[in-house]
Amino acid sequence: MRIEKEKVIGFVWQHILLLFSMFFMTLGVALCVRSNLGSGVISALPMSFTLAGEAGLVPGWTIGGYTYVMNAILVAAQVLVLRRKFEPIQLFQLLVGFVFGTLLDINMWITSFLSYEAFCSQIIAQLAGATILGCAITVEIRCGSVTMPGEGIQVAIARVTGKPFPIVKIIVDTTLVTLAVISGFVFFGAWPWTVVGVGTLFAMFYVGYVVKLVNPHLGWFDRLLNYRPGFRRYIYGLARFIYPKKEG
Repeated sequence: MRIEKEKVIGFVWQHILLLFSMFFMTLGVALCVRSNLGSGVISALPMSFTLAGEAGLVPGWTIGGYTYVMNAILVAAQVLVLRRKFEPIQLFQLLVGFVFGTLLDINMWITSFLSYEAFCSQIIAQLAGATILGCAITVEIRCGSVTMPGEGIQVAIARVTGKPFPIVKIIVDTTLVTLAVISGFVFFGAWPWTVVGVGTLFAMFYVGYVVKLVNPHLGWFDRLLNYRPGFRRYIYGLARFIYPKKEG
């Protein structure tokens, strides 16, 4: 029973930290979008559809809504690629993808007051967003939960084809960006520079560099991840605070 309790506490704590990492991941994505220099790879296609929705060309969903649709498609693609090798636990990616889309909408709302017209401000926003995104991805990987759908499809293709993961990642990322560009021409008849621009190309390389740079310095996070909070003690203390004992 003690072991089961530790497993439950460990699982809950692991996913609380995952939730925090996803919040900062989506904050980084939102800042990249607000820079108007180009969205990140994972948000380029959803952003293109969101702009088309605002123009009345497709359903007017938020970027978070379209992100979830794309994530669901990527999970379905993993099932098709892996077939019997697909592990049912990976369906948890659907929940992770939903949370990611919801947090992205929240951070788009939080950053809605930002308006970058000066090129210098746009560069700062893109740099800050990509840096936060890279740091958050590093932490998300350390959490050791199921992968994000965008990473899951890359792992699945690499597993089936036997190609190195970095090569598969480049192919998948390039495909998503290409689809975003194509959708821009289909919807607006022009290259969507605010969706796929110099910032997108910058983020494709810079985020990976940040992950590589930050990863060796996360010993503190490993210790935090292995920490087991005394939830029962905290809840009991909160209950005593809310419902103090009556004297006499």
